Amino acid sequence: MTISTTTRTRRLHRAWFVAAVAFVAILGAAGFRATPGVLITPLQEEFGWTKGTISLAVSVNLVLYGLTAPFAAALMDRFGMRRVVSLALLLVAIGSGLTVLMTASWQLLLFWGVFVGLGTGSMALVFVATVTDRWFVRHRGLVTGVLTAAGATGQLIFLPVLAQLAEGPGWRVASLTVAGAALAVVPFVWWLMRDHPEDVGTTALGAEPGTVRTPPVRQNAAVRALTVLRSAARTRAFWFLAGGFAICGASTNGLVGTHFIPAAHDHGMAEPVAAGLLAVIGIFDIAGTIASGWLSDKVNPKVLLGVYYGLRGLSLMVLPGLFAATTEPSMLIFIVFYGLDWVATVPPTVALCRRIYGADGAVVFGWVFGSHQIGAAFAAVGAGLTRDHLGAYDLAWYVSGALCLLAAGMSLAIGHAKGR
Repeated sequence: MTISTTTRTRRLHRAWFVAAVAFVAILGAAGFRATPGVLITPLQEEFGWTKGTISLAVSVNLVLYGLTAPFAAALMDRFGMRRVVSLALLLVAIGSGLTVLMTASWQLLLFWGVFVGLGTGSMALVFVATVTDRWFVRHRGLVTGVLTAAGATGQLIFLPVLAQLAEGPGWRVASLTVAGAALAVVPFVWWLMRDHPEDVGTTALGAEPGTVRTPPVRQNAAVRALTVLRSAARTRAFWFLAGGFAICGASTNGLVGTHFIPAAHDHGMAEPVAAGLLAVIGIFDIAGTIASGWLSDKVNPKVLLGVYYGLRGLSLMVLPGLFAATTEPSMLIFIVFYGLDWVATVPPTVALCRRIYGADGAVVFGWVFGSHQIGAAFAAVGAGLTRDHLGAYDLAWYVSGALCLLAAGMSLAIGHAKGR
């Protein structure tokens, strides 16, 4: 008698490899996202530029980082993620590297603002939305949370290192480190990233067998991005999403990400210590964003947004008191809480764009993300000018907290239908 045993081995779906490459790419570009807060004081000391002037360069970066996103989403539909992301990483490396040669503030605007803004904007969160839309049906929310957390992981890795480099060898070494990190990721993206499951003979994870891929978009990328904007702008949901995300950007990248270190320095905290606290935000940001992605698959996304914005607003209103008291345990509690909430708003926002706008969801999210960066830009400049004219950041913290409470109400008012 012959006994045959068949061992069936389940192979890991290719979607997980694509997600891993996307994580590394976002991680590599995250270095320059971490540099503004670290380099503001060194640039001010070397060149004599005011915080308002340096914050203007940060604002240009943030605006382009956001406004590039919808066009990048359309370009990925037209030319593929691999090409767009590889070129974006090269642009980040060029912009970061050229900052070491600057001698005037307009060069800071060009290199730090324009070049890096365009590069990072081309592979921002719309890249996350595009990857999850194409490669995942099951676990979309969870993967969105993990990929969004890649930016926080990059902050966790780069912030302490850049702070030490800026204080030791100098800010130029820090900028070159970021340029090298971005360049190092390009080969991984070019050789390992694939644009669609069909390119390797499979379907999206969780898709029904034989699912037919949506035909590639042949429309001019700029025309498509503007057409989608015109359509979405006729809906109330778009303005609630965009308004809330603008406040999200103002309260994170624009305010805390840019000005927390200088504000802490005003109260006698050493910059490496303050940078370490922001790195702690990165640690808890990872956990908070992944958890938010998991919840977005199970809980009404607009309810999640309302809770996130409301809690963030309350935490910002107590921050000035924590700075004044300089009590380390209380500040650490704020950092942990704020880290859990930092970009937890992204997975439910992506989910709402997908549910309400269907196939145009990634491009719509690109425009919503653009509003995020416009809000961040206004906050970066506004907080810098507040510090220059009032001698303290307190007003900026209070205004941002109040706006977050407004964003909570706007999120809860989002309807389920496209026309609402």
